[in-house]
Amino acid sequence: MSDIILETRNLTKKYKNLCALDNVSLSLRKNQIYGFIGENGAGKSTFMKIVSGLAFPTSGDFSLMGEMDPKKIEKKRRLVGTIIEEPALFPKYTVWRNVELQRILVGNPDKSVTDRVIEMVGLTDVKEKKAKTLSMGMKQRLGIAIAMVGNPQLLILDEPINGLDPKNIITLRNMLKRINEERECTIFVSSHILSELYLLATDFIFIHHGRIIETTTHAELEEKCSRYIVVKDDNIPETATILEKAFPEISYKVTSDDTMKIFGKPGMKAELSKRLMEAGIVISELSEKEQSLEEYFMTLTGGAANA
Repeated sequence: MSDIILETRNLTKKYKNLCALDNVSLSLRKNQIYGFIGENGAGKSTFMKIVSGLAFPTSGDFSLMGEMDPKKIEKKRRLVGTIIEEPALFPKYTVWRNVELQRILVGNPDKSVTDRVIEMVGLTDVKEKKAKTLSMGMKQRLGIAIAMVGNPQLLILDEPINGLDPKNIITLRNMLKRINEERECTIFVSSHILSELYLLATDFIFIHHGRIIETTTHAELEEKCSRYIVVKDDNIPETATILEKAFPEISYKVTSDDTMKIFGKPGMKAELSKRLMEAGIVISELSEKEQSLEEYFMTLTGGAANA
């Protein structure tokens, strides 16, 4: 049996002259947590809306839990929980009533599930409070309870931690990890807080101007975002030649006429310094630094000018 829960093929969405999604092809595996990363307008919400049935693609198609036929996909969507843009709540109804109405809507005959998901998100003590009186963090948790009431296999969350304070962010992160582990639920989550996604996700998908520009695992990204060496000297072309001959296993990037970044072997600084000095190269900086996820994203997208 396939472990692919969602697969898209050349998914494209156009609004007149705007191409919101441009031939997006990707696969999501079961029981993973995917961080979906992109700037405003990159196509994140559009992609989530199409998968959730809130919008339709201009071209391309996708399969959901092994089904490609639109009628069968619609049935499978009962096993998809979503929060896109913000939780859809009835503000004058209580926490319990909001979740109970969703249970009835999705046709879950298990009446006990309402109290279970409320307990799961830590809202039992406030279940008789009206939704409009809740803090933003509690509203997000209520939204997740509503999304979980149908026992979904796939949970799609669009910017769920926006506006939350650090305590609520930690609470939400731990909750999502628990949902993923205990319920074997695949989670697809976007956020502008990339450092938080780094702590949560097992895999990452980068989207830029409607195109997928990279997919990577957490382990791969950790290696890419690990420590690197910054070299500033008076002869970068010669430095590059020395690197390629003496350290063929490393990778590097020239960032300006007098600067390069060297990845993959932070402990080489002393040996590199010796070789450059022997070649008569004047070094103005040789230091170790660490690249953040934000910096890596900016590198992928070509810097702030293209964001």
